[in-house]
Amino acid sequence: MAELKNRQWLLAARPQGLIKESDFRWNETVVPPLGDGQVLVRNLALSFDPTQRGWMSMDTYIPAIPLGQVMKAVALGEVVESKRPGIAKGDLVQSLLGWEDYSVSEGTGLFGMQKFPPGTDPLLALSLFGVTGLTAYFGTLEIGQVKPGETFVVSGAAGATGSVAGMIAKLKGCRVIGIAGGRDKCDWLTSEAGFDAAIDYKNENVGDALTRHCPNRINVYFDNVGGEILDLVLARLADGARIVLCGAISRYNEAGMLGPGPKNYFSLIRRRSRMEGFLVFQFAQRYPEAIAELGRWYAEGKIKNQIDLAHGLENAPKTIIRLFTGANFGKQLLKLADPR
Repeated sequence: MAELKNRQWLLAARPQGLIKESDFRWNETVVPPLGDGQVLVRNLALSFDPTQRGWMSMDTYIPAIPLGQVMKAVALGEVVESKRPGIAKGDLVQSLLGWEDYSVSEGTGLFGMQKFPPGTDPLLALSLFGVTGLTAYFGTLEIGQVKPGETFVVSGAAGATGSVAGMIAKLKGCRVIGIAGGRDKCDWLTSEAGFDAAIDYKNENVGDALTRHCPNRINVYFDNVGGEILDLVLARLADGARIVLCGAISRYNEAGMLGPGPKNYFSLIRRRSRMEGFLVFQFAQRYPEAIAELGRWYAEGKIKNQIDLAHGLENAPKTIIRLFTGANFGKQLLKLADPR
């Protein structure tokens, strides 16, 4: 096939503190020829998630991105050429690809390569049906094991995972309290997402608000931030509570992602409760089940899909920084191109 030019963002430096635009370097090259088992994807949209901060700094559940290599992201794109059985030209696929116009991939590893039916909305595939929506689904139902009548608290509640987790808990009959930053986000949680209450951590005393909104204490806490808020929740657990450890964005900009541990962990013993971390990939065999259920709820209007959409590959560094300044509202995506 004809030579294709490819624009890319390379990882130029390990971030120190907050991610900076200078941590990345723009590059223009050509797409290499495919080897056996590889797929060439034209990227339509990129997902931005807090976990990418870890990929830039250290080995996590994937090896750290080498300096000078393309920055990674989960992407949704169209197959331009394929030398992999089961994947054909024109297929719409999602995988761990890169900040670039075109990606060459074998579609293996934790993320695999997932096909979507023709005509699927790329933004929906990367949000509600993507890693964050699936994380909310399995975290709430399998790790949190929510039950009708329970009090469910979620931090990062206006984000891609937290908002869906809260809406699922509400569907299952819970009283849902969200913690988010800013009045606009909190108003959206109660007026649009159906939460029973929202706490503005930027302008309220979170501990006092949790006591006020959770008179029967907290049965399930879906934790996206860690740090001080986790400690405040630990002090207010009900007997038999479950804490779902999904993320710890309050620690991601600290060296080695290390910070002081929770002070109130003794509550787990006294309240006969548990705190469990998980990765969505452990449920990979059940993704079709989750997507079908999420799709049904979305079609029935029971779940909202809030997207914060940026445009243009040139804006990728600015877009990831939004996650760590609290600027994003909902799932942060970057649109690169329209389907052909």
